[in-house]
Amino acid sequence: MVILVVGAGQMGSGIAQVAAQHGHTVLLNDRDAALIERGIGIIRKNLDRAVEKSRITQRERDSALAAIRATPKLERIEADIAIEAATEQLPTKLEIFAVLDPNTPASAILASNTSSISITALAASTKRPQRVIGMHFMNPVPVMPLVEIIRGLETSQETYDAVRSLAEQLGKTPVEVRDFPGFVSNRVLLPMINEAIYALYEGVASPEAIDTVMKLGMNHPMGPLELADFIGLDTCLSIMQVLHEGFGDSKYRPCPLLVQYVAAGRLGRKSGRGFYEYT
Repeated sequence: MVILVVGAGQMGSGIAQVAAQHGHTVLLNDRDAALIERGIGIIRKNLDRAVEKSRITQRERDSALAAIRATPKLERIEADIAIEAATEQLPTKLEIFAVLDPNTPASAILASNTSSISITALAASTKRPQRVIGMHFMNPVPVMPLVEIIRGLETSQETYDAVRSLAEQLGKTPVEVRDFPGFVSNRVLLPMINEAIYALYEGVASPEAIDTVMKLGMNHPMGPLELADFIGLDTCLSIMQVLHEGFGDSKYRPCPLLVQYVAAGRLGRKSGRGFYEYT
């Protein structure tokens, strides 16, 4: 199968790596060649680490890298499925789908790795809404086994079956969810993170204390503020805004401190500073 991945960042490169390791040809696209090369560099580093830890062989590493082709332009792409993994902003995703629709075969499935945005809205921007679906991988993609599969209003059973089968072939556990803001994962996770930010904002405890309570008291592998830094505070804010606007409920209002941090460029690990500092 030929899989086009649009977006070579953390999620896109992870999807590309997993697809390549499972025998698929991967076309990796992003806004410019430098971003694609950076994404391939991340994949190479991950595969090298896997070889060092004897999780894969050198031959498997080389085969996976050889299966990934940099694809700077989205023009006349011959792919069986396109998986969009761009930033969590509706205008950006709509723009990508508007380009993918006329530049991929009519039989190709158009999937989005969105973590909160309506699949129905994305599908409506194309001439093939029956072949548009959500395929939400978890971060980091090579490690996490779950994939949320989200049907839009017009998604066909054939499309759902094909994407579920692909997820299983990639070694993932697919779970079907309905097309509601945030689906299941982020409808539950992000309000918890947002509430932790409110606890910090209101002076209830320090970041370290909040995270320690959740790790030791609730057996979470990462504290909510540490996890927010890992996800990216801008992504957390975007998801909370989708939830707030989609449900119209004040319980989803983004914490003002989250808004302030994003405005200041404190985005977490990717910027070097969020609730914690990174070097």
